[in-house]
Amino acid sequence: MGPAFSYRIYGFLFFAFLAKFAPISVHAAPHFEPVPISSRILQGNPLGDPSDRRLAVFEPEHVSPGTPVSTVYYLPGYGGSSEDFLGAWGGRFSAMLQSLSDAGNPLLVVVVDCRNRWGGSQYINSAAQGNYADYFLEEVVPFVERRFGAPISPRRRLLAGHSSGGFGALRLAMMQPQNFGGVVALSPDTDFEVTHRELVSRGAKHVSSRQLADYKAPIDRMISPTSGLLQLVLGLSAAYAAKGPERPGDFEWVYDDEGHWREDVWKRWLAEDPVVIARKDPRVFAPKQRIYLDGAEHDSFGAQKGAPVLRDLVAPYTQVEFYESPGGHSDYIEQRFARGIDWVFGQPARVVP
Repeated sequence: MGPAFSYRIYGFLFFAFLAKFAPISVHAAPHFEPVPISSRILQGNPLGDPSDRRLAVFEPEHVSPGTPVSTVYYLPGYGGSSEDFLGAWGGRFSAMLQSLSDAGNPLLVVVVDCRNRWGGSQYINSAAQGNYADYFLEEVVPFVERRFGAPISPRRRLLAGHSSGGFGALRLAMMQPQNFGGVVALSPDTDFEVTHRELVSRGAKHVSSRQLADYKAPIDRMISPTSGLLQLVLGLSAAYAAKGPERPGDFEWVYDDEGHWREDVWKRWLAEDPVVIARKDPRVFAPKQRIYLDGAEHDSFGAQKGAPVLRDLVAPYTQVEFYESPGGHSDYIEQRFARGIDWVFGQPARVVP
């Protein structure tokens, strides 16, 4: 055995000794962890989407004993899911969340997967895609609170989301205002007559019945359109205009075969619009709920137009704020989220960006 080989043996034994008696710890940065959840409600859904999902859960580090931790359910935008937060996007979001915790506002953040093969469920019940509102309210929230502990009061159970997720946060808070103390809705879909009607007409007018049939076909024969805008309109139609339980997986289209606008179908879209709902009942939120709305200065989906309308409708009856953030629809999401959280908890709201 030569000297070089001896040094290698001795070196290996030395580091093995250190590993046994003085292990080297590697500190992982704060991050989201995957948490499996199995759903009874999503079993047998019309699109055949999985009923076994994963939540992405962030738990803050270094929380002092006795410090209350709030729970935030975060709903991603159209086509997004918890899986996005288990990758690079989650790393950026985690750093922001840990900074909030270090400043005295620790949050348990749960990102939900309500994506389907058509893109997104809008977090509502629909016979064309499944009962995603029920899944969230009846399964996700109780599951999380059994596993991680319930907040000390509904005041510390919050909903948040961006774009379609902001819409979902508003609608779920309207469904159960007594159970959610606040909402942070970033560029939410709302005031459809202003923000969605032109969008729908651009994306949907020239769709043929054959294209619709290809899109609605079972997944092994489904042909998705190449236009992202058309994909969005098709998915929204499935959420808002399902044909009913007797036609699972099917939905009404906003144009007839001759290209004429179908006002009866559009009214079904409007029935889900937070602005339309608030016009009928401006007390739709609880008086003690705190509702934070924003829309980007250059928002390509017009949220900076729709969200202030909702604010003005509910302002006499609940605590609400609107902020026009800089940039576009999906810019500065982490900073905008942090600003909304500051406001919900009555702290000085930071500047974005």
